Amino acid sequence: MSESVSQLPLSALRQRIRDNAYTGSTSGLAQGYLQANLVILPAEWATDFLLFCQRNPVACPLIGMTEPGQKHLAEIGLDIDISRDVPEYNVFYDGEFEHATPDLVELWRDDLVTFVLGCSFSFEEAMLQTGLRVRNIDQQCNVSMYDTNIACQPAGRFHGNMVVSMRPFTPADAIRAIQVTTRFPKAHGAPVHFGEPSAIGIEDIDSPNYGDAVEIKPQEVPVFWACGVTPQNVMRNSKPPFCITHAPGKMLITDRLNNEFAFL
Repeated sequence: MSESVSQLPLSALRQRIRDNAYTGSTSGLAQGYLQANLVILPAEWATDFLLFCQRNPVACPLIGMTEPGQKHLAEIGLDIDISRDVPEYNVFYDGEFEHATPDLVELWRDDLVTFVLGCSFSFEEAMLQTGLRVRNIDQQCNVSMYDTNIACQPAGRFHGNMVVSMRPFTPADAIRAIQVTTRFPKAHGAPVHFGEPSAIGIEDIDSPNYGDAVEIKPQEVPVFWACGVTPQNVMRNSKPPFCITHAPGKMLITDRLNNEFAFL
C-alpha cells in the first residue's frame, strides 16, 4: 500500500476506487470511517439471507439493506455507488466463484438486493489509538483469513461455516484487543477464539484461505474474529444462482463514523 493512498481523504480515495485506479486492500485506509462487507443477491433469495444475518449477527452484523435494484443506500452515504465504490468484487454463479471485477457496471440487474455488513477493519483504528500494533497494517498487506469448523446457524436455504480474520498479539495485548473490540458489535465485536488454531479447524496458520500470511512472533498468540467473508463460504454451500460480494479485504468505505456504532 503506497503512503500516498493511505493518506488520501475519503472523497479522493473513493474517486480513485470508482475510477478503478486503486484495487488493493482497504485495511488502514480512511481512518475513522466505517468499512463494510457486501453481499448482493437476487430478490428471491434476499429474505432467506436477511434471516441468516439475524441469526448470525457476529459473523454478519447487518448495517443496511437496499430495495431491489438500488445502487445507493442513504444511511451509509449519499454519494456512494454500490456498483462502483468497492476496489474489487467477486462474482459467483450457482455458488462457484466465477471471476473478480473492478466494478459492476455490466453486471447490475434490477432485481439485486445489497446487504451491507460490518467489517473488522473498522475496529483496527480503535486498536491503534490504544497503542496496539496491527500486524497487517504494519506489514502493509491484507489481513489473514481462514475457513473454520465453526458452524453458523442455518436460515432458509443458507448454511455453512464461519470464516475468521486473525491478528497476532502478546497475551497482554490480546486481552486489551478483546476489551477494545467488544465495543464494536457492528464490526464483529469480541474475538471468537484465540490460541490453538486447530481447535477451530485451522491446520496451517501460515497458509490463510484468503488474504495474506502475516508474521507471528515468538510469545505471540493468534487472535481470531468472525469475518465478513463468511457469506462467501456460505454461498459455496448454499448455491444461489447468482451472487456478488466484495473481494476479501477490499471493502466499501462508508460515510459513517466508526464511533457511531461503538459502545462507549
